[in-house]
Amino acid sequence: MPEPVESTEPTGVDYGWVLQVTFVLSIVVGAPLVVVFALWADLPTWSDRLAFAVRVGAFVWLVVSIAVFAYARLSRA
Repeated sequence: MPEPVESTEPTGVDYGWVLQVTFVLSIVVGAPLVVVFALWADLPTWSDRLAFAVRVGAFVWLVVSIAVFAYARLSRA
């Protein structure tokens, strides 16, 4: 019987879980933050509003993804 070509390391980080939790937390945390920050921003046009939401959302996604990955990495150690 031939050896399998691919193998997994069960002690590593579950990247599927990290992606799913990052997605959910980015929406749950990011949407209210965009609204709160938009209250003090001058956003006269829809393109300004869209660009603002993308900038804030990207920052929230980055912070959440790093935090979730660090949690997954440290909790599996």
